Amino acid sequence: MKQSFKAKRLAKHHKRFSAGSKLNLVSLMDIFTILVFFLIVNQSEVRVLQNTKDMNIPISIAEELPAENILISVLPNSIMIQDRVIWQQQSSLTELNVVIDSGLIKAINTELTYLAAKRPVLTESELENGRAVTIIGDATVPYQVLKQIMAACADSDYRNISLAVEQVAKSKIKGG
Repeated sequence: MKQSFKAKRLAKHHKRFSAGSKLNLVSLMDIFTILVFFLIVNQSEVRVLQNTKDMNIPISIAEELPAENILISVLPNSIMIQDRVIWQQQSSLTELNVVIDSGLIKAINTELTYLAAKRPVLTESELENGRAVTIIGDATVPYQVLKQIMAACADSDYRNISLAVEQVAKSKIKGG
């Protein structure tokens, strides 16, 4: 039996669109390659310091990104340098009547002197400004405690001191 022109056209149309589309992987691979290069180039824009769950970092509108320095973590009950506990006590540092004993200052000086001995050659910037250290402290730790820790760092020739804060947008601070 002879098919009409319309039937032939519909059969041809149905045959053409029933085959399904093919996935062009070359274009997809190009997109992912560009995405990988984009992420590699832009990964240095954000720096995150190690933080513990127990720490509530002060909020600020810091402009500078943190540098890779020696990290001193000041928790309510202990102090760590490079994730190594160097001092711990039962009472909390957040109490205003706490008195920092000479054991803490000595422990900080000993640890920083040990770390300085591991890298004895200084750059020109370090000769001028001192070695660099970043202090990340709980927001509840009194400033007088941080001041004593900073003095211990300066005694060990770590004079380039940075305090870590959590960065928020300026509009959040003004509006909230």
